Formats: sequence, C-alpha cells, structure tokens
Amino acid sequence: MIKLNEHEFSIACKIKKLKDEAGSHSPSIFTLAQQVPELKISVDACFLSNPYATALFLRYVEEELIGGGRLRDLLEFYPSQNRIIAQSMSDFIGIGARNIFIANGAIEVIQAVMHRFVRGRVLVCIPTFSSYYEFATTEVLFYPLKKEENFALDVEDYLRYVRAQRPQTVVLINPNNPDGGYLCTARLEYLLSALSFVENIILDISFMHFAYEDENLSLIKAEEFFKKFPNCILIKSMSKDFGVAGIRVGYAIMSEERVDALLENGYLWNSNGLAEYFLRTYAQEKFFKEYEQTRKKYIQQTQIFFTKLREIEGLKIYPSLANFALVELLDGSRAEDFVAKMLIKYGIYTRTCKDKIGLEGEFVRLASRTQEENEKILHALREIFKER
Repeated sequence: MIKLNEHEFSIACKIKKLKDEAGSHSPSIFTLAQQVPELKISVDACFLSNPYATALFLRYVEEELIGGGRLRDLLEFYPSQNRIIAQSMSDFIGIGARNIFIANGAIEVIQAVMHRFVRGRVLVCIPTFSSYYEFATTEVLFYPLKKEENFALDVEDYLRYVRAQRPQTVVLINPNNPDGGYLCTARLEYLLSALSFVENIILDISFMHFAYEDENLSLIKAEEFFKKFPNCILIKSMSKDFGVAGIRVGYAIMSEERVDALLENGYLWNSNGLAEYFLRTYAQEKFFKEYEQTRKKYIQQTQIFFTKLREIEGLKIYPSLANFALVELLDGSRAEDFVAKMLIKYGIYTRTCKDKIGLEGEFVRLASRTQEENEKILHALREIFKER
C-alpha cells in the first residue's frame, strides 16, 4: 500500500487543494509548477496528447511561420471567420462546409450543443467525460457501464434502456473516456441505426484516431456516420491526436440548421490565428501523410506500454484503444496518494479518477507519452509496487 511521509503529505495537501479548485478537471502543469514550486515535473501523463504529433506541427511552425516570416501576420491580423475556416477543411474531411462548426476547443462545442439543442432528457453513459452532464440544463439519465464487464457497452441492453426512457438526446464517446473502451464500426453503425427515433445523438470521436480495426492501423473515418445518420452531432477535439491543446481547437459536424443557429449567436469569430493555421495545415495532404506515420508509431508504442503495465502486480489495466489506460489500484492504495507519490518522488503527473461518477474503487488514468517517457512511468511503478 502506498504511504506518504510527512514531507510528501504536506505537498500532497497542496496538490489536492489545486485539484479541488479545478473541479472535475485537473490543474495544468503550469498551475502546479507555479503554485507548488517544489515539484519537478518531467512527464505529463495526466493530459492526453500525441507528443510525436506535437513535434511534427512544431516543425511546420518553425519552418513556415518563424523561418518564413509569417508569424507576425498571425499575431497582428484577425483570423478568418468560422465559415471560411470550415471551407478550408471541407474537401479534406469530405463534409460540406455548411455542416462544419469550428470551435475554440471541443469543450466549446460541448457547451454550445448542450445549451442550445438539448431541451429534453439527456442520456449519458458513466463513467465518462464529465462536461456532458455538467453542462446539461435538463434532466440527466445515467446508464452505468459495468466494472465486471470492463466497462464495455452492452449494445442490446443499452437499446432496451433507451427505448424505455425515450430521451431526447443520447451521448456516446468512442473510444470512451476515462476507460478507453471502443465500440467497433459495425456495432456502432448498428447502434446508430437503431437510435433513429432519438432527436440528438451526440457522438464524441475525440479519441478515434487512436483506435484501429486491422493490422495496418488504418484510420477510422467516423465522419461517414453523419452522412448516414443526420440526427448525429459529431464532436472532435484536435488536442489529443495532434498534441495541440495549447492552441484550443476542435470542430463539430452537424446539420446546417444547427451550425447556422450557433453562428448567429456568438460563434462567428471564435478561433485564433494559430488555430486557423493548424487547421489549414491539417487539411494539407503532405502534412497528413507525415502525421499518419506519427499516429501509427504512437499507437504501436502505446499498446506495448499497456502490455508492460499489465505485468505489474497490484494494478488492473482495463482494455483501451485510446491513448490512455484506466488503472485500478488493487493493493488498498488510495488514488490521491498514488498521484501524489508519482508526482513528488518521480516528477510524473497522473490523474486521479476519484471525481468520476460511475467508478467504485481506487482508479487513476495514465496517458501514454513518448517511448522514453513511458519507460520512466514503468520504472516508477515497478519501484513503488516493489516497495509495498
């Protein structure tokens, strides 16, 4: 069982205070570094991003913006309006520009959709990303995913529940957060087809780039679901797969009427210049080919990381096709003590799942990082659980 000494306990109290102030999210590493300067953070395994993609995009920034003398333009001049940026992405993702809503991070889409289009009861699976029920202004129904079934969605049981409760909106995250559970394309298409009577299906595909269904790790093009199921609202964060959380960029795919309603109510000019540059770069074939190489490399290393995690006694690693693993502590350790020990002694920032509705037990979430950083995480875990 993990125990903290007096010095560690003192620092852990400061960390807990910052976490409590952050609500159902985690304080950033900048906040931790500023408020708890005695911490020496070397690995951020709390927030979820592909570090290889960050390096790729940074190379483009250095070559085209800094080296090419274009950075000043992004700082001095206004970025394009929402519809113009949407047009730049339209052909690349194969969706009409009028069906694309550009957002200042996926969280902006979630809040806008929950406040604007959810008028009746909303059904949310738990555990899941908390913003979907925190932003709800109507009655929320919770469908619990079962721990004994590794939090996998039982499609038939779920459908029976939806038919009985008749919610106006359902929320599905695939792969799910915080467990990384994945519903394959065929099963998801079957589910969406069976939910044709539901007015709004919010399908969050923020982690879809990390999922795969063949040996080639082929990219799953979830945008196609909107073409088949017009009651779908697809939400996509770009922070996770492209490692650009700092520039706040995401988008949604939805009916023209819904996009129009948002643009007419305050979202006309909501992107910054660097975010626009990223989305225009993302839509270039040359960049995306390079990204595909980093995506596949990252997936391979992530799955190797998960395999090695499963070899450590005292931990249960739940199946994941995302870039993070849900970890249950089986030795009686508290999740908050685990997070504190990893951060204070090893400089590794992880996430407690104590605030996740639908999790009973002691859970933490570990993000996959570079191969070198993952080895540091594994080394720390082996030491901690060897010392029990």
